[in-house]
Amino acid sequence: MQPYFLPYLGYWQIMNYVDTFVVYDDIQFTKKGWIHRNRYLNNGKDRFFTLPLKKDSDYLDVRDREISTNWPRDKQKLYNKIKGAYATAPFFNEGMTVFNRCIQCESQNLFTFLLHSIHVIKSVLDITSNIVTSSNIGSTKHLKGQSRVIEICRKVGADEYLNPIGGKELYNREAFEADGIALIFHEVGEVSYKQLNSAYVRNLSIIDTIMFNGINGTKALLPAFRLL
Repeated sequence: MQPYFLPYLGYWQIMNYVDTFVVYDDIQFTKKGWIHRNRYLNNGKDRFFTLPLKKDSDYLDVRDREISTNWPRDKQKLYNKIKGAYATAPFFNEGMTVFNRCIQCESQNLFTFLLHSIHVIKSVLDITSNIVTSSNIGSTKHLKGQSRVIEICRKVGADEYLNPIGGKELYNREAFEADGIALIFHEVGEVSYKQLNSAYVRNLSIIDTIMFNGINGTKALLPAFRLL
């Protein structure tokens, strides 16, 4: 999986299910993706919150990107944005404590920052799977797409690979089975919870889930998915 900034519940459901969770660090940064941003709820509508990045080449890997030098100032702005949006959420204090821990990383390296936040949420949700960084398991960067995933599975000794349902059009079960790997797809179940007085907005950041369900309530949602 790519290293996303406070991703939605499904990311953590996958992490909780597997034995080994591989996070890409040697993958090209994509500014239109979810690596440095996510969605939160503000006045009943989904909005984006974003990590400000230093201007640099769009061809750099995630591990080679840096957070903006203005981050100390922007961090407070981001904190205040989330604080204002969720001030009346039932588990506001829990949510803000977790959010604050996630953004209190001293490194301005983007991947280090994201990995820090991933470990914070993993710890909070009592997820015990092993997190491995892609560059630490041997060279696979010369491969693309499905071929790279299969090679990573080989290197970590996997007999099953779990991927979000969105990858169903990208991966071929027969290709995985030829290497003795079962390809399984994950889909979030019928998860719904009260978000103040607004209609439920799906797949917001895990911070939203914690704000409205608390840490224990969010843990209870981890098994709410289907395998296809």
